[in-house]
Amino acid sequence: MRVGVTGATGFIGSRLVAALRQRGDEVTAFSRGVAKAHERLGVSDVVQWDPSTEPAPASALSGLDAVVSLAGARVDQRWTDATKRQIFNSRVAGTRNLVAGLQQADPPPSVLVSASAAGYYGDRGSQLLEEEAGPGSDFLASVCVAWEAAADGAAEFGMRVVKVRTGVALDRSGGALARMLLPFRAGAGGPVGSGRQYMPWIALDDLVGIYTAALDASEWSGAVNACTPSPATNREFARALARALHRPAVVLVPPLALRVIFGEMASVLTVSQRMVPARAVAWGYEFRHPDLDGALETALR
Repeated sequence: MRVGVTGATGFIGSRLVAALRQRGDEVTAFSRGVAKAHERLGVSDVVQWDPSTEPAPASALSGLDAVVSLAGARVDQRWTDATKRQIFNSRVAGTRNLVAGLQQADPPPSVLVSASAAGYYGDRGSQLLEEEAGPGSDFLASVCVAWEAAADGAAEFGMRVVKVRTGVALDRSGGALARMLLPFRAGAGGPVGSGRQYMPWIALDDLVGIYTAALDASEWSGAVNACTPSPATNREFARALARALHRPAVVLVPPLALRVIFGEMASVLTVSQRMVPARAVAWGYEFRHPDLDGALETALR
C-alpha cells in the first residue's frame, strides 16, 4: 500500500510511519520541515507542505492508496486567544486544505483516516460513550466537531473516511505519560481533582493498530473510538502508574492549582469521558494491551 501521512514527525505519526514501513508499505511524509522528516523518519519520500496556508499538493497525493491525517498544534499548552485559534485552525483549516488537495488528485486515494479526539464528547461524567453519542459543548468539543466535518468533505467525492477519536496514548517516549513520569518518580504524583473523572486510555501500539486496521478494512468508516474497552478513573490510573513505578500516589492535585498553572487548558485534566471502542470491537479489533497494569508495564519497559 502507498500511504501518505501528515503530521508524520509527531509522537503518533513517527510510530505509525515505522509500523507501516515495517510491514512493507511505501510511505510519503508531508511535513513543513523536510530535513527533520528525513532525519527522524528515515523515509526518502518527503513532501514539503504547510497545511495552514495552502491546499495539499495534488501531484504528491495522486496515485496514493490512502492518507492518514495527524497534523495539529499541541493542545497541552496554556490557552490564550492566540493559541486557541492555532489549535482550531491547525486542525480544521489544515484538514480542509488536505481535502482540497485530495479532490484535485488524479487518481485520488481511496481512504482518508483522520485524527480526532476524545474531546469530542466534552465532560460527560459516568455516561458510557459509544460512537453514536453526541458531542459536548466546550472548546475542544467544538474543535473536534469542525475537524471531523472537514474530514467528511472527502466523502463527498467518494473517499472512505474514518475519524479516530483518540484517548490518552500511553508510551514513555511522548504524550501525557511522558509528562507524568517526573512527578510520579519523585513521589509527588497522584489523582487530579476528585480523581473520579474517567480517562480513556490506549497503548500506543494499539493506537497504531487501530490506524492500520482503518486503512486496511473496508468496513471501517465514520467515527471510531480509539481507547481500550476498560476506561479507568483518574484515581485508578494514578494508582496503577504508581504501582508500575513502585512509588506512592498520595499527592492530590487541586483544580485551583491546575487553573493557576494552565489557565483554561486545566479543564482538559478534569473532564470525564467514559469512552469505549464499540465499533472497533464489533469490527474484530483485538487489543494487544487491554489491561492497564500490563499496558503501563509495557509502555515503561
